[in-house]
Amino acid sequence: MRAFLVVLDSLGIGGAPDAQAYFNEARPDTGANTLSHIAQACAEGRAETGRSGPLRLPVLDGLGLGRALQLASGLAAPGLGAVPEGRWGAATETSRGKDTPSGHWELAGLPVPWDWHYFPDAQPAFPPDLLARVRQAAGTDGTLGNCHGSGTVMLDRFGAEHLRSGWPICYTSADSVFQIAAHEERFGLDRLLALCEAVAPLLHDMRVGRVIARPFLGEPGAFRRTANRHDYAITPPAPVLTNWVQAAGRRVHAVGKIGDIFSMQGIDTLRKGDDATLMRHLHDLVAEAEEGSLTFANFVEFDSLWGHRRDVSGYARALEWMDAELGRLLPKLRPGDLLVLTADHGNDPTWSGTDHTRERVPVLVAGAGSGALGHVAFADVAASVATHLKVAPQGPGRSFL
Repeated sequence: MRAFLVVLDSLGIGGAPDAQAYFNEARPDTGANTLSHIAQACAEGRAETGRSGPLRLPVLDGLGLGRALQLASGLAAPGLGAVPEGRWGAATETSRGKDTPSGHWELAGLPVPWDWHYFPDAQPAFPPDLLARVRQAAGTDGTLGNCHGSGTVMLDRFGAEHLRSGWPICYTSADSVFQIAAHEERFGLDRLLALCEAVAPLLHDMRVGRVIARPFLGEPGAFRRTANRHDYAITPPAPVLTNWVQAAGRRVHAVGKIGDIFSMQGIDTLRKGDDATLMRHLHDLVAEAEEGSLTFANFVEFDSLWGHRRDVSGYARALEWMDAELGRLLPKLRPGDLLVLTADHGNDPTWSGTDHTRERVPVLVAGAGSGALGHVAFADVAASVATHLKVAPQGPGRSFL
């Protein structure tokens, strides 16, 4: 038996019961629904979709995506709603927050046991002593940014001055993050990574979830972020699914940002790259991974390229690409394999602002028969994967298998 846990980063399906407590530009997340709003926009042929036909996701829908959407939010999406061949349900998060560590930790069996620290949406956003530590570690006289903002906007605003001054660009978002952007060649990638590593302990002591290195290249008017991003996340304070499996003597393979999110805890191998590269890695692991192993993958570009940038067309194309790849992948699974597809939060590209949206997420299972799972908890995903691998769950979740 093997298990493949795949996170489609930010594919929310609406319906979070506490969405009114979370905001984008002063608008509560009540009614946010990543999947439904993309499907509606495509079916209506809206200009922002760049298309005139419905969203086509036959493989995901065949696993139960349309049914999971209806369960989570009571909505039917155009083009979705097939009779599922897999098992399907909707998961609700209990951790406070709508960020990457909260969602992934809880999917791995550990609801976050504290409140994250968030920086105020004001300028300045950061305390002087924090920026003094950044300047000291960077060896510069100053910093740029000191505000909330989207990464690409930060490059447009401060990139030229960064090249002139050599000062790092520091910014945050509605998530519990401290991000530092710098030019890979002019500032130096190794220098940027060393800077983030140096300031991470201070941020972690403040309960800031992640320090993120955001390298970029190019010149003013044509800056572009590179794939050399690195997250310095707080180490989970208790064992999670990866630790449970590794402690049982099994191999754990991480694909994508999973290694960063869990600070490589309980992970034997790590494969990185853009989503197209990560998909090749996932195909390879389906072919090669050992019996009894866990493969834990995250496909981040739904979130980073399309959700945050409010790009409905890009998100729709990415979903259809994923669907086609899954159509090639599923027949390669061996008897006894389990594949679980889920998400960590929402990021509705039709919503106000540029931040994540508080939503329920789908849970789609191949390799365990067909039928409804109903409403489940995020932590139930970890318990179910562990149960399939005959590893004792240690968290609060209950297996739905």
